[in-house]
Amino acid sequence: MAGAKAKTTRAAGGGSSGGPARSERAPSPAQRAYLTRGLTQPGGKLPLFDGEGREVAPETVRVCLARGWAEPWFANPIKPDWIIARLTPAGYRLLGAEPPAGRVEAGA
Repeated sequence: MAGAKAKTTRAAGGGSSGGPARSERAPSPAQRAYLTRGLTQPGGKLPLFDGEGREVAPETVRVCLARGWAEPWFANPIKPDWIIARLTPAGYRLLGAEPPAGRVEAGA
């Protein structure tokens, strides 16, 4: 994986198979590791790179977004194809943590 780009050419998530609601599915080990790193960051910011300096797989980011565990935070004007994301309240709860005060569910 060259660079830290999160390309958006493939569909996000696992599709709809009539299974559980998007945030009720268990995350893969890679998804859980990605989300867990947001617990210690201001605002729940999620990393672009893993703990060893490698790019987080774009599919990992897209699935977490699609399942409602993460949300886009802001656009990066220097690298517009990078996805800057943060944990959602559902993402915090998935990891057994309470969302910070002041964070509310989208649509609530």
